[in-house]
Amino acid sequence: MSAITIPFPETARPWKLPYRGSVAMAGLIIAESAIFTIFVVAYLFYIGKSLSGPTPAQVLKPPIFLSICLLSSSLTIHLAAKSLERDRRGAFLSWWSLTFILGAIFLGGTGLEWSRLINHGLTISTNLFGTTYYSLVGLHAFHVTAGLLMLAIVLVFGIAGHVRRQQSARVGVLSMYWHFVDAVWVVVFTVVYIIGR
Repeated sequence: MSAITIPFPETARPWKLPYRGSVAMAGLIIAESAIFTIFVVAYLFYIGKSLSGPTPAQVLKPPIFLSICLLSSSLTIHLAAKSLERDRRGAFLSWWSLTFILGAIFLGGTGLEWSRLINHGLTISTNLFGTTYYSLVGLHAFHVTAGLLMLAIVLVFGIAGHVRRQQSARVGVLSMYWHFVDAVWVVVFTVVYIIGR
């Protein structure tokens, strides 16, 4: 028996480096995920260990509408990024503006929720629940605030006509960050408003 050698034509495909902005954002997301993990574990560890009230069951109401707004903004920012890739700047600005509005509604609602909780006697120094709640939800709110600032900057440049198809990779990097913020909220919502109640 003899072996037959079948020649395969060699196709030289040059290897292309990934976009450095995406790599940097992936690194940031990994680092931020570690920080959020620490805060989530602390929250879970201290559930039910407060010696005084108020307790989560007494004061927390799941922010369903705010969650829908934030999670919907993941879709709108995706549509904005795709619109820019297709050089549809009008659609990009519309979707980008809607993303900003949805994020702002979420952040404003979080502020109103904190005001209500403070009126019910829950502050960061009230008990372990207050400390871990404000730390975890506050960390997320800080990231939403940072994202909104970046969205606002891009929106201003977009309205001025300086955001074009050539910047779609950069817009995609910011989109990655916003998807991360939304994904973290799914974890925070589950831990705080479902498991922790």
